[in-house]
Amino acid sequence: MNDLTTLTLPPDARGYAKASAIWQAGGLVSFPTETVYGLGADARNDHAVAGIFAAKERPSFNPLIVHVDSIAHAQKYVIWSAAADRLAQAFWPGPLTLVLPLKENAGLSPLVTAGLPTLAIRLPAHPVAQALLATFGGPVAAPSANPSGRISPTRAAHVLQGLSGRIDAVLDGGACDVGLESTIVGLADAPMLLRPGGLPAEALEAALDAPLAQHGGDDPLVAPGQMQSHYAPGAPVRLNAESAAEGELLLGFGAVDCDLNLSAAGDLREAAANLFHHLHALDARAARAIAVSPIPMHGLGAAINDRLRRAAAPRDR
Repeated sequence: MNDLTTLTLPPDARGYAKASAIWQAGGLVSFPTETVYGLGADARNDHAVAGIFAAKERPSFNPLIVHVDSIAHAQKYVIWSAAADRLAQAFWPGPLTLVLPLKENAGLSPLVTAGLPTLAIRLPAHPVAQALLATFGGPVAAPSANPSGRISPTRAAHVLQGLSGRIDAVLDGGACDVGLESTIVGLADAPMLLRPGGLPAEALEAALDAPLAQHGGDDPLVAPGQMQSHYAPGAPVRLNAESAAEGELLLGFGAVDCDLNLSAAGDLREAAANLFHHLHALDARAARAIAVSPIPMHGLGAAINDRLRRAAAPRDR
């Protein structure tokens, strides 16, 4: 379906107006958030949302996140709770997605929720995303703007590498600051960490003054980003490598001799911001295999290791 001319739009009033017009017409526009670039469509339009799945070749059982421009806007679509209010007041706008019960007659395409009774929703912090959502004025369904299962995009160039000709436009807002997808917390029952991400679980637990339950790897798929094989480069990935074997390129962390370093200083925030960009760069070198240094499991390290584990998972080729 590579039959579209994919426009690159500027992050200004003209670009926002053009992107909004494309969404109103049922088209697809990629836009930057603080986490990664999303592939957006009007969440109320069945045809438009179906276009997301087609462009990404994404399984239809994998739900999408809806992006909105305010807490009040989010409350139009989900049954709000005290826990939701506590987390939203503390961390929105920001890299946090809440999964809450969907309101009856919310007016969203059922493709967004993949038939589940809950909705994943967030308020992004990126100023370009905020301006674009305000211009559009409606809910935008937006998974990451990459072919399904492949490396997430943190720059407009990454989006074009994977989806040029499949989407109407990409709004170029520069590199994403966080570089990892949002943390997802389920609030339909007791608060549960459904996906680690750009907001450390420790911060969420401190705000809730309670521990988060953990979603098991074999539990049913209830939120985006839970597929076992995901975020994958073309080459196989080997984790916890102290050095590169013959034919491998080494993605390092800390003071190691490597081909690319997530953070020579051992800074997990820097590593998160660099993760997908460095995987794209190593993939572009046509690596036979990619080895990755050990990453600590605290703070953002938990989310980095989650993405790397899914990138290294067995997959069909």
